Amino acid sequence: MALSCTFNRYLLLMAQEHLEFRLPEIKSLLSLFGGQFASSQETYGKSPFWILSIPSEDIARNLMKRTVCAKSIFELWGHGQSPEELYSSLKNYPVEKMVPFLHSDSTYKIKIHTFNKTLTQEEKIKRIDALEFLPFEGKVNLKKPQHVFSVLEDYGLDPNCIPENPHNIYFGRWIADGQRELIESYSVKKRHFIGNTSMDAGLSFIMANHGKVKENDIVFDPFVGTGGLLIACAHFGAYVYGTDIDYNTVHGLGKATRKNQKWRGPDENIRANLRQYGLEKHYLDVLVSDASKPSWRKGTYFDAIITDPPYGIRESTRRTGSQKEIPKGIEKWEKCPESHIPVSLSYRLSDMFLDLLNFAAETLVLGGRLVYWLPVYTPEYTEEMVPWHPCLELISNCEQKLSSHTSRRLITMEKVKKFENRDQYSHLLSDHFLPYQGHNSFREKYFSGVTKRIAKEEKSTQE
Repeated sequence: MALSCTFNRYLLLMAQEHLEFRLPEIKSLLSLFGGQFASSQETYGKSPFWILSIPSEDIARNLMKRTVCAKSIFELWGHGQSPEELYSSLKNYPVEKMVPFLHSDSTYKIKIHTFNKTLTQEEKIKRIDALEFLPFEGKVNLKKPQHVFSVLEDYGLDPNCIPENPHNIYFGRWIADGQRELIESYSVKKRHFIGNTSMDAGLSFIMANHGKVKENDIVFDPFVGTGGLLIACAHFGAYVYGTDIDYNTVHGLGKATRKNQKWRGPDENIRANLRQYGLEKHYLDVLVSDASKPSWRKGTYFDAIITDPPYGIRESTRRTGSQKEIPKGIEKWEKCPESHIPVSLSYRLSDMFLDLLNFAAETLVLGGRLVYWLPVYTPEYTEEMVPWHPCLELISNCEQKLSSHTSRRLITMEKVKKFENRDQYSHLLSDHFLPYQGHNSFREKYFSGVTKRIAKEEKSTQE
Protein backbone atom coordinates (compact mmCIF):
# COMPACT_ATOMS: atom_id res chain seq x y z
CA MET A 1 0.00 0.00 0.00
CA ALA A 2 2.90 2.34 0.65
CA LEU A 3 3.89 2.23 -3.03
CA SER A 4 0.47 3.37 -4.20
CA CYS A 5 0.99 6.70 -2.41
CA THR A 6 3.77 7.55 -4.88
CA PHE A 7 1.45 7.13 -7.85
CA ASN A 8 0.03 10.20 -9.58
CA ARG A 9 -3.66 10.43 -10.30
CA TYR A 10 -4.74 10.74 -13.92
CA LEU A 11 -8.09 11.29 -15.57
CA LEU A 12 -8.89 9.24 -18.68
CA LEU A 13 -11.50 10.54 -21.08
CA MET A 14 -12.89 7.43 -22.76
CA ALA A 15 -14.66 7.00 -26.10
CA GLN A 16 -18.31 5.95 -25.88
CA GLU A 17 -18.13 2.85 -28.06
CA HIS A 18 -17.13 -0.78 -27.50
CA LEU A 19 -17.75 -0.18 -23.80
CA GLU A 20 -16.95 -3.71 -22.64
CA PHE A 21 -13.57 -3.66 -24.39
CA ARG A 22 -12.27 -0.51 -22.71
CA LEU A 23 -11.20 -1.81 -19.32
CA PRO A 24 -9.35 -4.92 -20.61
CA GLU A 25 -7.53 -2.73 -23.15
CA ILE A 26 -6.35 -0.25 -20.51
CA LYS A 27 -5.32 -3.05 -18.13
CA SER A 28 -3.38 -4.86 -20.86
CA LEU A 29 -1.55 -1.74 -21.97
CA LEU A 30 -0.62 -0.70 -18.43
CA SER A 31 0.72 -4.21 -17.87
CA LEU A 32 2.67 -3.99 -21.15
CA PHE A 33 4.40 -0.75 -20.12
CA GLY A 34 5.30 -1.81 -16.60
CA GLY A 35 2.40 -0.22 -14.78
CA GLN A 36 -0.13 -1.89 -12.55
CA PHE A 37 -3.81 -1.16 -12.83
CA ALA A 38 -4.77 0.91 -9.80
CA SER A 39 -8.07 2.76 -9.70
CA SER A 40 -9.90 4.94 -7.23
CA GLN A 41 -13.17 3.60 -8.64
CA GLU A 42 -14.29 0.00 -8.33
CA THR A 43 -16.32 0.07 -11.51
CA TYR A 44 -16.71 2.48 -14.40
CA GLY A 45 -19.78 1.21 -16.16
CA LYS A 46 -20.57 3.46 -19.11
CA SER A 47 -18.95 6.63 -17.73
CA PRO A 48 -16.42 8.35 -20.01
CA PHE A 49 -14.44 9.65 -17.02
CA TRP A 50 -12.01 7.27 -15.31
CA ILE A 51 -9.63 8.16 -12.49
CA LEU A 52 -6.46 6.02 -12.49
CA SER A 53 -3.30 5.86 -10.43
CA ILE A 54 -0.29 5.50 -12.75
CA PRO A 55 3.38 5.30 -11.61
CA SER A 56 4.75 7.90 -14.03
CA GLU A 57 3.87 10.33 -16.80
CA ASP A 58 6.01 8.29 -19.21
CA ILE A 59 3.74 5.27 -18.70
CA ALA A 60 0.70 7.51 -19.19
CA ARG A 61 2.13 8.78 -22.49
CA ASN A 62 2.99 5.24 -23.66
CA LEU A 63 -0.55 4.17 -22.83
CA MET A 64 -1.96 6.90 -25.07
CA LYS A 65 0.38 5.94 -27.94
CA ARG A 66 -1.53 2.66 -28.14
CA THR A 67 -5.11 2.98 -26.91
CA VAL A 68 -8.02 3.39 -29.32
CA CYS A 69 -10.59 3.27 -26.52
CA ALA A 70 -9.40 6.44 -24.76
CA LYS A 71 -9.54 9.95 -26.21
CA SER A 72 -7.24 11.86 -23.83
CA ILE A 73 -5.43 11.65 -20.51
CA PHE A 74 -4.93 14.45 -17.96
CA GLU A 75 -2.85 14.78 -14.83
CA LEU A 76 -5.68 15.26 -12.32
CA TRP A 77 -5.22 18.31 -10.10
CA GLY A 78 -8.67 18.37 -8.55
CA HIS A 79 -12.26 17.19 -8.79
CA GLY A 80 -15.57 17.50 -6.98
CA GLN A 81 -19.32 17.19 -7.35
CA SER A 82 -19.78 20.97 -7.33
CA PRO A 83 -17.66 24.01 -8.25
CA GLU A 84 -16.98 24.63 -4.57
CA GLU A 85 -15.71 21.09 -4.06
CA LEU A 86 -13.52 21.40 -7.16
CA TYR A 87 -11.98 24.67 -5.97
CA SER A 88 -11.34 23.23 -2.52
CA SER A 89 -9.69 20.19 -4.08
CA LEU A 90 -7.48 22.43 -6.25
CA LYS A 91 -6.39 24.51 -3.25
CA ASN A 92 -5.25 21.29 -1.56
CA TYR A 93 -3.18 20.14 -4.56
CA PRO A 94 0.56 20.51 -3.80
CA VAL A 95 1.83 23.86 -5.13
CA GLU A 96 5.24 22.35 -5.91
CA LYS A 97 3.55 20.09 -8.48
CA MET A 98 1.87 23.09 -10.14
CA VAL A 99 4.85 25.46 -10.30
CA PRO A 100 6.77 23.79 -13.21
CA PHE A 101 3.78 24.47 -15.48
CA LEU A 102 2.70 27.92 -14.25
CA HIS A 103 5.95 29.93 -14.10
CA SER A 104 6.31 33.32 -15.80
CA ASP A 105 8.21 31.99 -18.85
CA SER A 106 5.47 29.54 -19.78
CA THR A 107 2.41 29.86 -22.01
CA TYR A 108 -0.91 28.15 -21.43
CA LYS A 109 -4.59 27.96 -22.23
CA ILE A 110 -7.64 26.56 -20.45
CA LYS A 111 -10.27 24.50 -22.29
CA ILE A 112 -13.79 23.58 -21.19
CA HIS A 113 -15.08 20.10 -22.05
CA THR A 114 -18.63 19.02 -21.24
CA PHE A 115 -20.18 15.59 -21.63
CA ASN A 116 -23.90 15.43 -22.50
CA LYS A 117 -24.39 19.22 -22.43
CA THR A 118 -23.42 22.23 -24.57
CA LEU A 119 -22.34 25.48 -22.91
CA THR A 120 -22.41 28.96 -24.37
CA GLN A 121 -19.15 30.85 -24.84
CA GLU A 122 -20.20 33.17 -22.01
CA GLU A 123 -20.66 30.21 -19.66
CA LYS A 124 -17.24 28.84 -20.61
CA ILE A 125 -15.50 32.16 -19.95
CA LYS A 126 -17.24 32.38 -16.58
CA ARG A 127 -15.82 28.97 -15.58
CA ILE A 128 -12.32 29.98 -16.70
CA ASP A 129 -12.47 33.27 -14.78
CA ALA A 130 -13.45 31.37 -11.62
CA LEU A 131 -9.99 29.72 -11.64
CA GLU A 132 -8.10 32.98 -11.14
CA PHE A 133 -7.04 31.84 -7.66
CA LEU A 134 -4.62 29.35 -9.27
CA PRO A 135 -1.02 30.65 -9.34
CA PHE A 136 -0.78 31.18 -13.13
CA GLU A 137 2.16 33.48 -13.89
CA GLY A 138 2.67 32.71 -17.59
CA LYS A 139 0.97 34.20 -20.63
CA VAL A 140 -2.17 32.97 -22.33
CA ASN A 141 -1.54 31.54 -25.83
CA LEU A 142 -4.60 30.10 -27.53
CA LYS A 143 -2.81 28.85 -30.68
CA LYS A 144 0.39 27.13 -29.53
CA PRO A 145 0.51 26.98 -25.73
CA GLN A 146 3.20 25.02 -23.90
CA HIS A 147 0.63 23.70 -21.43
CA VAL A 148 -3.08 22.98 -21.84
CA PHE A 149 -5.42 22.71 -18.88
CA SER A 150 -8.98 21.45 -19.01
CA VAL A 151 -12.14 21.73 -16.98
CA LEU A 152 -14.24 18.64 -17.67
CA GLU A 153 -17.89 18.49 -16.60
CA ASP A 154 -19.95 15.30 -16.49
CA TYR A 155 -23.71 15.70 -16.95
CA GLY A 156 -24.51 11.99 -16.91
CA LEU A 157 -25.48 9.54 -19.63
CA ASP A 158 -29.14 10.34 -20.31
CA PRO A 159 -29.53 12.84 -23.18
CA ASN A 160 -33.26 13.07 -22.41
CA CYS A 161 -32.70 14.15 -18.82
CA ILE A 162 -29.80 16.58 -18.62
CA PRO A 163 -29.33 18.02 -15.11
CA GLU A 164 -28.83 21.73 -14.55
CA ASN A 165 -25.61 21.10 -12.62
CA PRO A 166 -22.93 18.51 -13.45
CA HIS A 167 -22.57 15.28 -11.46
CA ASN A 168 -18.78 15.67 -11.37
CA ILE A 169 -16.26 18.36 -12.34
CA TYR A 170 -12.58 17.67 -13.03
CA PHE A 171 -9.55 19.91 -13.61
CA GLY A 172 -6.28 18.63 -14.99
CA ARG A 173 -3.23 19.20 -17.15
CA TRP A 174 -3.52 17.63 -20.58
CA ILE A 175 -0.85 14.97 -21.17
CA ALA A 176 -1.66 13.26 -24.49
CA ASP A 177 -4.40 12.08 -26.84
CA GLY A 178 -5.13 8.47 -27.75
CA GLN A 179 -4.99 6.86 -31.19
CA ARG A 180 -8.58 7.34 -32.27
CA GLU A 181 -7.46 8.61 -35.67
CA LEU A 182 -6.23 5.09 -36.53
CA ILE A 183 -9.85 3.98 -36.89
CA GLU A 184 -10.30 6.37 -39.80
CA SER A 185 -6.84 6.15 -41.38
CA TYR A 186 -6.99 2.32 -41.43
CA SER A 187 -10.68 2.15 -42.37
CA VAL A 188 -11.64 -0.95 -44.34
CA LYS A 189 -13.39 1.35 -46.84
CA LYS A 190 -9.99 2.70 -47.91
CA ARG A 191 -8.20 -0.64 -47.92
CA HIS A 192 -6.81 -2.13 -51.10
CA PHE A 193 -7.77 -5.76 -50.42
CA ILE A 194 -10.91 -6.69 -48.48
CA GLY A 195 -13.29 -9.62 -48.08
CA ASN A 196 -16.77 -10.34 -46.74
CA THR A 197 -15.51 -10.62 -43.17
CA SER A 198 -12.63 -8.13 -43.05
CA MET A 199 -12.28 -7.01 -39.44
CA ASP A 200 -13.28 -3.47 -38.51
CA ALA A 201 -10.15 -1.33 -37.99
CA GLY A 202 -11.07 -0.22 -34.47
CA LEU A 203 -11.67 -3.77 -33.28
CA SER A 204 -8.44 -4.93 -34.93
CA PHE A 205 -6.42 -2.45 -32.88
CA ILE A 206 -8.34 -3.37 -29.73
CA MET A 207 -7.49 -7.05 -30.31
CA ALA A 208 -3.80 -6.21 -30.81
CA ASN A 209 -3.84 -4.22 -27.56
CA HIS A 210 -5.61 -7.02 -25.67
CA GLY A 211 -2.86 -9.31 -26.97
CA LYS A 212 -0.15 -6.91 -25.70
CA VAL A 213 1.43 -6.92 -29.17
CA LYS A 214 4.66 -4.92 -29.17
CA GLU A 215 7.63 -4.09 -31.37
CA ASN A 216 9.56 -7.10 -32.75
CA ASP A 217 6.93 -9.61 -31.58
CA ILE A 218 6.00 -12.45 -33.93
CA VAL A 219 2.22 -12.56 -34.32
CA PHE A 220 0.27 -15.33 -36.05
CA ASP A 221 -3.28 -15.53 -37.40
CA PRO A 222 -4.34 -19.10 -38.35
CA PHE A 223 -7.57 -17.85 -40.01
CA VAL A 224 -5.98 -14.88 -41.71
CA GLY A 225 -8.60 -14.06 -44.38
CA THR A 226 -7.67 -10.71 -45.91
CA GLY A 227 -5.20 -9.93 -43.14
CA GLY A 228 -6.92 -7.11 -41.27
CA LEU A 229 -5.57 -8.28 -37.92
CA LEU A 230 -2.05 -8.54 -39.32
CA ILE A 231 -2.19 -4.88 -40.32
CA ALA A 232 -3.04 -3.71 -36.80
CA CYS A 233 -0.27 -5.83 -35.26
CA ALA A 234 2.27 -4.66 -37.85
CA HIS A 235 1.36 -1.05 -37.09
CA PHE A 236 2.59 -1.65 -33.54
CA GLY A 237 5.89 -3.02 -34.84
CA ALA A 238 5.24 -6.77 -34.80
CA TYR A 239 6.29 -9.21 -37.53
CA VAL A 240 3.20 -10.92 -38.86
CA TYR A 241 2.41 -14.32 -40.34
CA GLY A 242 -0.81 -16.09 -41.25
CA THR A 243 -2.48 -19.11 -42.80
CA ASP A 244 -5.87 -19.82 -44.30
CA ILE A 245 -7.50 -22.84 -45.92
CA ASP A 246 -8.93 -20.72 -48.76
CA TYR A 247 -6.45 -20.69 -51.67
CA ASN A 248 -8.21 -17.86 -53.50
CA THR A 249 -8.19 -15.55 -50.47
CA VAL A 250 -4.54 -16.18 -49.65
CA HIS A 251 -3.50 -15.51 -53.26
CA GLY A 252 -5.99 -12.69 -53.88
CA LEU A 253 -7.84 -14.54 -56.64
CA GLY A 254 -11.48 -14.97 -57.57
CA LYS A 255 -14.52 -12.70 -57.32
CA ALA A 256 -14.11 -9.27 -55.76
CA THR A 257 -16.03 -8.22 -52.66
CA ARG A 258 -16.41 -4.59 -53.69
CA LYS A 259 -19.53 -3.40 -55.46
CA ASN A 260 -19.19 -2.84 -59.22
CA GLN A 261 -15.98 -4.90 -59.35
CA LYS A 262 -16.27 -8.42 -60.79
CA TRP A 263 -12.81 -9.90 -60.19
CA ARG A 264 -9.90 -9.10 -57.90
CA GLY A 265 -6.98 -7.30 -59.50
CA PRO A 266 -3.48 -8.82 -59.82
CA ASP A 267 -2.15 -6.73 -56.89
CA GLU A 268 -5.02 -7.33 -54.47
CA ASN A 269 -3.52 -9.38 -51.66
CA ILE A 270 -2.47 -9.21 -48.02
CA ARG A 271 1.06 -8.10 -48.79
CA ALA A 272 -0.31 -5.20 -50.84
CA ASN A 273 -2.43 -4.13 -47.86
CA LEU A 274 0.64 -3.90 -45.65
CA ARG A 275 2.49 -2.07 -48.43
CA GLN A 276 -0.39 0.42 -48.59
CA TYR A 277 0.33 1.46 -44.99
CA GLY A 278 4.11 1.34 -45.24
CA LEU A 279 4.26 -1.88 -43.19
CA GLU A 280 5.59 -4.36 -45.76
CA LYS A 281 8.85 -4.83 -43.84
CA HIS A 282 6.82 -6.49 -41.07
CA TYR A 283 5.30 -9.08 -43.43
CA LEU A 284 6.74 -12.58 -42.96
CA ASP A 285 4.41 -14.68 -45.11
CA VAL A 286 0.91 -16.05 -45.59
CA LEU A 287 0.38 -19.71 -46.53
CA VAL A 288 -2.47 -21.96 -47.57
CA SER A 289 -2.87 -24.31 -44.61
CA ASP A 290 -5.50 -26.21 -42.64
CA ALA A 291 -5.84 -24.99 -39.05
CA SER A 292 -6.97 -28.46 -37.96
CA LYS A 293 -3.64 -29.95 -39.12
CA PRO A 294 -0.90 -27.43 -38.31
CA SER A 295 2.31 -27.98 -40.23
CA TRP A 296 4.56 -26.68 -37.45
CA ARG A 297 7.29 -28.63 -35.72
CA LYS A 298 7.10 -28.80 -31.93
CA GLY A 299 8.23 -25.55 -30.37
CA THR A 300 7.26 -22.08 -29.18
CA TYR A 301 7.26 -19.57 -32.01
CA PHE A 302 4.72 -16.82 -31.33
CA ASP A 303 4.41 -13.94 -28.90
CA ALA A 304 0.71 -13.61 -29.74
CA ILE A 305 -1.98 -15.39 -31.74
CA ILE A 306 -4.68 -12.94 -32.81
CA THR A 307 -7.51 -14.37 -34.90
CA ASP A 308 -11.17 -14.32 -35.93
CA PRO A 309 -12.23 -17.90 -36.78
CA PRO A 310 -15.15 -18.43 -39.21
CA TYR A 311 -18.56 -18.99 -37.61
CA GLY A 312 -20.26 -20.70 -40.55
CA ILE A 313 -22.42 -17.64 -41.38
CA ARG A 314 -20.67 -15.52 -44.02
CA GLU A 315 -17.63 -17.81 -44.20
CA SER A 316 -17.90 -21.59 -43.98
CA THR A 317 -16.04 -23.62 -41.37
CA ARG A 318 -13.87 -26.07 -43.31
CA ARG A 319 -11.00 -28.45 -42.85
CA THR A 320 -9.32 -31.05 -45.05
CA GLY A 321 -9.87 -34.78 -44.70
CA SER A 322 -11.29 -37.79 -46.52
CA GLN A 323 -14.77 -39.12 -47.06
CA LYS A 324 -13.92 -42.05 -44.76
CA GLU A 325 -12.84 -39.77 -41.95
CA ILE A 326 -11.38 -41.59 -38.97
CA PRO A 327 -12.60 -40.58 -35.51
CA LYS A 328 -11.07 -37.36 -34.24
CA GLY A 329 -8.09 -38.21 -32.06
CA ILE A 330 -4.39 -38.84 -32.17
CA GLU A 331 -4.66 -40.45 -35.62
CA LYS A 332 -5.53 -37.16 -37.29
CA TRP A 333 -1.92 -36.08 -36.91
CA GLU A 334 -0.70 -39.08 -38.94
CA LYS A 335 0.50 -38.34 -42.48
CA CYS A 336 -1.78 -39.30 -45.33
CA PRO A 337 -0.52 -41.66 -48.07
CA GLU A 338 0.74 -39.99 -51.24
CA SER A 339 -2.25 -41.27 -53.20
CA HIS A 340 -4.69 -39.55 -50.82
CA ILE A 341 -6.62 -36.58 -52.27
CA PRO A 342 -8.00 -34.46 -49.44
CA VAL A 343 -11.53 -33.10 -49.62
CA SER A 344 -13.15 -30.19 -47.83
CA LEU A 345 -15.13 -31.29 -44.78
CA SER A 346 -17.25 -29.46 -42.24
CA TYR A 347 -15.26 -28.26 -39.23
CA ARG A 348 -17.36 -28.27 -36.06
CA LEU A 349 -16.98 -25.10 -34.00
CA SER A 350 -16.19 -27.04 -30.81
CA ASP A 351 -13.40 -28.91 -32.62
CA MET A 352 -12.11 -25.69 -34.17
CA PHE A 353 -11.76 -23.90 -30.86
CA LEU A 354 -10.24 -26.90 -29.09
CA ASP A 355 -7.67 -27.16 -31.88
CA LEU A 356 -7.01 -23.43 -31.60
CA LEU A 357 -6.41 -23.60 -27.84
CA ASN A 358 -4.16 -26.63 -28.16
CA PHE A 359 -2.20 -24.93 -30.92
CA ALA A 360 -1.81 -21.77 -28.83
CA ALA A 361 -0.73 -23.77 -25.77
CA GLU A 362 1.94 -25.52 -27.87
CA THR A 363 3.31 -22.60 -29.89
CA LEU A 364 2.97 -19.50 -27.69
CA VAL A 365 5.88 -18.38 -25.55
CA LEU A 366 5.18 -18.28 -21.82
CA GLY A 367 3.29 -15.07 -21.16
CA GLY A 368 2.14 -14.93 -24.80
CA ARG A 369 -1.51 -14.22 -25.46
CA LEU A 370 -4.28 -15.77 -27.54
CA VAL A 371 -7.06 -13.36 -28.61
CA TYR A 372 -10.02 -14.69 -30.60
CA TRP A 373 -13.76 -14.27 -31.19
CA LEU A 374 -16.22 -16.84 -29.87
CA PRO A 375 -19.75 -16.75 -31.40
CA VAL A 376 -22.60 -17.54 -28.98
CA TYR A 377 -26.35 -17.99 -29.04
CA THR A 378 -27.26 -15.46 -26.35
CA PRO A 379 -30.30 -17.19 -24.72
CA GLU A 380 -28.19 -20.28 -23.96
CA TYR A 381 -24.85 -18.64 -23.16
CA THR A 382 -23.12 -19.38 -19.87
CA GLU A 383 -19.51 -18.73 -18.84
CA GLU A 384 -18.96 -22.51 -18.84
CA MET A 385 -19.22 -22.43 -22.63
CA VAL A 386 -15.92 -20.55 -22.96
CA PRO A 387 -13.20 -23.04 -24.00
CA TRP A 388 -10.73 -24.01 -21.28
CA HIS A 389 -7.13 -25.23 -21.36
CA PRO A 390 -4.75 -26.03 -18.46
CA CYS A 391 -1.91 -24.02 -20.07
CA LEU A 392 -4.00 -20.90 -20.68
CA GLU A 393 -5.46 -18.45 -18.19
CA LEU A 394 -8.57 -16.43 -19.07
CA ILE A 395 -7.74 -12.71 -18.95
CA SER A 396 -10.91 -11.11 -20.30
CA ASN A 397 -14.24 -11.97 -21.91
CA CYS A 398 -16.04 -9.10 -23.69
CA GLU A 399 -19.34 -9.21 -25.53
CA GLN A 400 -20.24 -7.58 -28.82
CA LYS A 401 -23.91 -8.00 -29.74
CA LEU A 402 -24.63 -9.14 -33.28
CA SER A 403 -28.42 -9.40 -33.05
CA SER A 404 -31.18 -9.83 -30.48
CA HIS A 405 -30.28 -13.51 -30.09
CA THR A 406 -26.60 -13.78 -31.03
CA SER A 407 -23.35 -12.16 -30.04
CA ARG A 408 -19.66 -12.82 -30.20
CA ARG A 409 -17.27 -12.65 -27.30
CA LEU A 410 -13.69 -11.46 -27.52
CA ILE A 411 -11.70 -13.96 -25.47
CA THR A 412 -8.19 -13.11 -24.27
CA MET A 413 -6.05 -15.85 -22.71
CA GLU A 414 -2.44 -15.91 -21.54
CA LYS A 415 -0.09 -18.89 -21.55
CA VAL A 416 0.92 -19.61 -17.95
CA LYS A 417 2.22 -23.19 -18.16
CA LYS A 418 4.52 -25.15 -20.44
CA PHE A 419 2.61 -27.49 -22.77
CA GLU A 420 2.79 -31.26 -22.17
CA ASN A 421 1.31 -33.97 -24.38
CA ARG A 422 -1.33 -34.91 -21.83
CA ASP A 423 -2.67 -31.34 -21.89
CA GLN A 424 -4.01 -31.90 -25.42
CA TYR A 425 -6.98 -33.95 -24.19
CA SER A 426 -7.47 -32.51 -20.72
CA HIS A 427 -10.60 -30.71 -21.96
CA LEU A 428 -12.38 -34.09 -22.05
CA LEU A 429 -12.21 -34.17 -18.25
CA SER A 430 -13.41 -30.60 -17.88
CA ASP A 431 -16.89 -29.62 -16.68
CA HIS A 432 -16.85 -27.12 -19.57
CA PHE A 433 -16.72 -29.77 -22.28
CA LEU A 434 -20.43 -30.66 -22.65
CA PRO A 435 -21.79 -27.08 -22.49
CA TYR A 436 -19.04 -26.03 -24.87
CA GLN A 437 -20.25 -28.47 -27.54
CA GLY A 438 -23.40 -26.34 -27.76
CA HIS A 439 -21.45 -24.04 -30.10
CA ASN A 440 -21.77 -26.65 -32.84
CA SER A 441 -25.37 -25.65 -33.53
CA PHE A 442 -24.64 -21.90 -33.59
CA ARG A 443 -25.27 -21.64 -37.34
CA GLU A 444 -28.68 -23.36 -37.13
CA LYS A 445 -29.71 -21.22 -34.16
CA TYR A 446 -28.50 -18.07 -35.90
CA PHE A 447 -30.58 -18.67 -39.01
CA SER A 448 -33.52 -19.90 -36.94
CA GLY A 449 -33.53 -16.55 -35.20
CA VAL A 450 -33.27 -14.69 -38.52
CA THR A 451 -36.23 -16.68 -39.93
CA LYS A 452 -38.36 -15.91 -36.87
CA ARG A 453 -37.49 -12.21 -37.05
CA ILE A 454 -38.39 -12.00 -40.76
CA ALA A 455 -41.69 -13.80 -40.14
CA LYS A 456 -42.46 -11.40 -37.27
CA GLU A 457 -41.71 -8.35 -39.45
CA GLU A 458 -43.87 -9.69 -42.29
CA LYS A 459 -46.74 -10.32 -39.90
CA SER A 460 -46.54 -6.80 -38.45
CA THR A 461 -46.43 -5.36 -41.99
CA GLN A 462 -49.57 -7.25 -42.99
CA GLU A 463 -51.40 -6.02 -39.93
